[in-house]
Amino acid sequence: MADAIVPAFVLRNLADKLYEKRKNAALEIEGIVKQLTIAGEHDKITAIINLLTTEFTYSQQANHRKGGLIGLAAATVGLTSEAAQHLEQIVPPVLNSFLDQDSRVRYYACEALYNIAKVVRGEFIVYFNQIFDALCKLSADCDVNVQSAAHLLDRLVKDIVTESDQFSIEEFIPLLRERMNVLNPYVRQFLVGWITVLDSVPDIDMLGFLPDFLDGLFNMLSDSSHEIRQQADSALSEFLQEIKNSPNVDYGRMAEILVQRAGSPDEFTRLTAITWINEFVKLGGDQLVPYYADILGAILPCISDKEEKIRVVARETNEELRSIRADPGEGFDIGAILSIARRELTSEWEATRIEALHWIATLLARHRAEVISYLNDIFGSLLSALSDPSDEVVLLVLEVLACIAKDAPHFRHLVVFLIHNFRSDHSLLEKRGALIVRRLCVLLDAERVYREFSTILEGEDDLDFASIMVQALNLILLTSSELADLRALLKQSLVNVAGKDLFISLYASWCHSAMATISLCLLAQAYQHASSVIQSLGEEDINVKFLVQLDKLIRLMETPIFAYLRLQLLEPGKYTWLLKALYGLLMLLPQQSAAFQILRNRLKTVPSIAFNTDQLKRASSGNPYSQILPVSEDIIRNQDSGNMHNAINFASRLQQFEHMQNRHRMHAKLQQQSRKATSSTLSQEMQQSDESRRPSLISDITRPPSRSSWNSGQFQH
Repeated sequence: MADAIVPAFVLRNLADKLYEKRKNAALEIEGIVKQLTIAGEHDKITAIINLLTTEFTYSQQANHRKGGLIGLAAATVGLTSEAAQHLEQIVPPVLNSFLDQDSRVRYYACEALYNIAKVVRGEFIVYFNQIFDALCKLSADCDVNVQSAAHLLDRLVKDIVTESDQFSIEEFIPLLRERMNVLNPYVRQFLVGWITVLDSVPDIDMLGFLPDFLDGLFNMLSDSSHEIRQQADSALSEFLQEIKNSPNVDYGRMAEILVQRAGSPDEFTRLTAITWINEFVKLGGDQLVPYYADILGAILPCISDKEEKIRVVARETNEELRSIRADPGEGFDIGAILSIARRELTSEWEATRIEALHWIATLLARHRAEVISYLNDIFGSLLSALSDPSDEVVLLVLEVLACIAKDAPHFRHLVVFLIHNFRSDHSLLEKRGALIVRRLCVLLDAERVYREFSTILEGEDDLDFASIMVQALNLILLTSSELADLRALLKQSLVNVAGKDLFISLYASWCHSAMATISLCLLAQAYQHASSVIQSLGEEDINVKFLVQLDKLIRLMETPIFAYLRLQLLEPGKYTWLLKALYGLLMLLPQQSAAFQILRNRLKTVPSIAFNTDQLKRASSGNPYSQILPVSEDIIRNQDSGNMHNAINFASRLQQFEHMQNRHRMHAKLQQQSRKATSSTLSQEMQQSDESRRPSLISDITRPPSRSSWNSGQFQH
């Protein structure tokens, strides 16, 4: 039927290799279709279109395919306003030609579709997704001419879409979302161009679908092409401005994307993401509450970013987020935020660790009960952070721990865990012990802290550790300005009930260290007891560790802390037991040591005063209370008569000290025996190994006698 309508020469020229002949044949077809349209003979038009499709566009010959495409375009032009009813036949073969292996065929497909689109305009929209998909691929075509033709067609399609009221953004977004992951730079430019154009159309709500392609736009910010990065950034800036002016924004879905992008290795992507998060925190309100933990997880690492711009925005965002007061009932997940803060405590960057601690402190202040319920999850991480190389971090950790320890049960747990950490990590005690104890004394009351330490250490099974820990606490007590009030209270131990109770409380654990006990007695002005403790020391107690501690004490006695003691040496008649205690210490020191010289020089300055019989009798009466400077005669008389109900039972204390020291001596002996046994075993193994290597020809008669044989006298004459 179509053959009868279209002359044979027209069909022959339509497949000619020369473009001009194909063009003239197409004009003939346009005229024929135009006449048939006027006559209303659409069956014949359909037949012509079918002929062009089957015999030409799907032909194996390239020139046939080219002719078929130009013929379909000509038929559409001939149909004019009635072309829409034939689009279902016309458009599919043209779209199929976009995949042709011949670049010239692809070029003519673009030209044909361009002409078709000019005719049908809005009716063309029903095929938009298919056309968009084809253009997306052609934008990256290997042939420059095809790319140019595709760009020309693309501009026309954009014009048609912007003026059409039939365009469906809902149907288009899934296709756009799928294509956003393409890495080809030409395709990326094509996609950004379409996003920008569609966003400019007032009737198309691209902002509502922004979460669907936002990640793709952020992905383009790290493209190697400066032009693509610039285009993506421009599009994102425009969307951010729209978000600021829009009352209805889906912050939640976009927040998830921004959190991921804030951790991008690309600097520009991180900066853009953190800038968006900053605006979201200011604008999002209740919508963002469930996402606070995720946002915080993105902000904290950026606070330590190498790029200053990112650090500035991240800090501002962090402060903004922390200033917002939200309740768990609103979806505020305290557990999730604590988990993020705990994770960032192990960050390699100090600034991030500091901010993580500020968050824990803030949550403790606002939601104490809820935070305490997660104590088991965060307590270990806080204690581990005490080993942090940064002093600022350690001080913040201590503030958080002190806040937790306001409750009595948690206070005891804190001290127990601290002692456990000191026991398991001696370097922590050595490097951070003084800072930790001093700061806790400021935050939680020094007397309370020391009493708790003493109570726990009194029953410590690891005697070596207990001795080291007590020595550390004693040194802090004697030297720290934060513990001045505690020292003042201990100086009143013999005349003040509170001082006496503190002395007795500390004494129980201080017995783990002889030198700590002597120091405590000197601080409490219990000089006779100090002398008794010194006299009770045995030969095995005077070892290198003891002498090192004694050296420290002698040097400390020259500091302002012991100024009162040195001044008391001006009245040797009144402080005879002090002199005896100091001379006792002097006798324990090696004469060649610097400490010996220091103490001896100090004692040489004591004025020589002739004592009368009453003074000697009073000094040797055994009453320790006569040694204190501010003691009145009435108090002394009451003590002498046994009326003072709070007097310290020094005889019992001495027994307590000797009992503890005996435990340490037994422990030392067991350790020594264990070392000897190990050494003996090793020696025997080595001896057996040597004997096994000796020649077997040596007879037992020629072997030297064993050591046991010599000792038993078997070989004595």
